[in-house]
Amino acid sequence: MNVVVMKFGGTSVNTPERREEAARRVQATVESGRWPVVVVSAMGRRGEPYATDSLLDLVGRDGMMPERDLDLLAACGEIISAVVMSYHLRRHGLDPIPLTGWQAGIVTDDTFGNAIITRVDTSRLTRHLENRRIPVITGFQGMTPDGEIATLGRGGSDTTAAAVGAALHAEVVEIYTDVDGVKTADPRLVPEARTIDEVAYSEIWQMAHAGAKVVHPRAVEIAMAESIPVRVLDTTGKGTGTLITAHPNNGTGVFSEQRLRRPVTAVTYLGGVAQLRVRAPDHQDRSLEVFESLAQAGISVDLINVSENGQTFTVSEAVAERAEKILAGLGFSVEVVADCAKVSVVGLGMRGVPGVMAKVVRALHGAGVPILQTSDSHLTISCLVPGNLVKAAVQALHSEFQLGQG
Repeated sequence: MNVVVMKFGGTSVNTPERREEAARRVQATVESGRWPVVVVSAMGRRGEPYATDSLLDLVGRDGMMPERDLDLLAACGEIISAVVMSYHLRRHGLDPIPLTGWQAGIVTDDTFGNAIITRVDTSRLTRHLENRRIPVITGFQGMTPDGEIATLGRGGSDTTAAAVGAALHAEVVEIYTDVDGVKTADPRLVPEARTIDEVAYSEIWQMAHAGAKVVHPRAVEIAMAESIPVRVLDTTGKGTGTLITAHPNNGTGVFSEQRLRRPVTAVTYLGGVAQLRVRAPDHQDRSLEVFESLAQAGISVDLINVSENGQTFTVSEAVAERAEKILAGLGFSVEVVADCAKVSVVGLGMRGVPGVMAKVVRALHGAGVPILQTSDSHLTISCLVPGNLVKAAVQALHSEFQLGQG
């Protein structure tokens, strides 16, 4: 049986019309001779009655509720979605079976609110598939070894789809959303952004970590480890979407030749960032103390530069004030630059190619965007810029690397 895992995001199932469109896609998969396993997110976004954030808003975010209890509430959105989606599939003459994450055999650790899938017991899923039923699985959730419901954190339905796909040795994992694939930039900032036909696992993983909100990084890691192709598609069926695989263009050589001409694949950004410039009053190297104190407080750091004069790095703006107080309490001088954004160019083909950084600097300087800090890897160059100039930065880089051209 050629299994296809079909994941439908919240905006793909939030209206009867969109659920009908999703049902037609599932029916078409059956008619093609392949067998679907459906994974659904909660319906819609905050403000819509059954969205996860709407459910969590019922009890507030004042810290009074244990994470374990919040997971019980958060899991309800996907359960509703799975049952309602099954109704639409039945209208198309199909035989669905809605399943919670734990009924589908998804086992997690006990990190409530951000659990990790440890294994998938496929015995129940396999039985349903043998009986020619279509599992409709709630994304974003599983069960701990102690029998507690645990959710997987933001983007968790992608992770569910990838884990189920890996466990069932699926032919492909299809992720349906409200865009027609992975774009060369956020189309809200760059209207001429182009849909990327094919992209490597490593590139999409970097893009996701750098702010692109198409596929969750954990889902990419699972798919990459098991070599399962992932295709990002528009629920309405526009175009062929973006194929995520280990070797784009199937090793024909076209991919590598294209990347020599265009080393950058996409431009991404991550807002809500604050830069911290930390100095010790005695001018001694106390970097270990700086980073250990933040780690103990559960504060993640990024864009790290360490020198004999001090440490410069970024944190989420949401924790910047707390980080400043921790370090100031240890006697450090801390300067906080708020309202920043990390803008990154990502591309498998930039490795070893000279001149990429020069183009980045030229583009940003030409757009009047100051560079506050940089970091790079084999696949990315990231620049910290003022948050109010992120649109200018993304547009300038997209134009500099001619990403809008096919």
